[in-house]
Amino acid sequence: MVIEHKWDRLRELLRGMDGAVLAYSGGVDSSLLLKAASETRGLHCIAVTAVSETYPEVELYPAQEFARTLGVMHRILPTEELSSDAFIRNDPDRCYYCKKELFGKLRQIADEAGIPFLLDGSNVDDLADHRPGMTAAREYSVRSPLIEAQFTKSEIRELAHRLKLPMWDKPSLACLSSRIPYGTRITSDVLKKIQSAENHLRGLGFHQVRVRHHGETARIEVDRDEFWRVLSEDHSRKITTFLKELGYTYVCLDLAGYRTGSMNEGVTRSRNAV
Repeated sequence: MVIEHKWDRLRELLRGMDGAVLAYSGGVDSSLLLKAASETRGLHCIAVTAVSETYPEVELYPAQEFARTLGVMHRILPTEELSSDAFIRNDPDRCYYCKKELFGKLRQIADEAGIPFLLDGSNVDDLADHRPGMTAAREYSVRSPLIEAQFTKSEIRELAHRLKLPMWDKPSLACLSSRIPYGTRITSDVLKKIQSAENHLRGLGFHQVRVRHHGETARIEVDRDEFWRVLSEDHSRKITTFLKELGYTYVCLDLAGYRTGSMNEGVTRSRNAV
């Protein structure tokens, strides 16, 4: 009953809006929000997917298809994070500059269409992580209805499953720059290397995967119950060979397993020590 109550609350929030531009990545969070918006009578909604070298390329087509099935207006928005030195120098506030670029362009779209609200798909669990992009969201008055309705990530997945949304169990696919340690400059070549490495692992059947870039070392994160597959003779040989062909000297498996925001762990420890 809790999830049903939150779903009702989400739709109630959306009914209070005349129009909204939604930052739509194609992930389960923004897709659930888009589903709710599409069913809200009187709400003029434009879904906008930002694409750049930091956006996992496998995301775009499914995002387009889902928006099409809902009958929602969908726009593709090129963004230029790599033209910003503040972004590519990759300090712990990197996400702020990325989101500032995105929300600034979304605000222009909204203003041109006479639409008052900007929305994103942040959920309650995001509040516990290092998320400087939320500062940019506040600056542009972006609302997060999933947070306002108190949805957690697990609740979003469960509801998406109940609603038969095709991406309900889709792995999280964050911005590719999140694979690069703070202080290491972000370049197009590094992003392409990471994309190729992760595509290779997914091609081998791994569901949730990250390849963290540490100079000459590729640190692989997968769910712990898939460790045995990484370490099997056939997969370990294919993974190591391919990643070394990409230019990595060392290939290692992170024994802590996949978790979101692992590059923020050092930032969190530093803040806790203060």
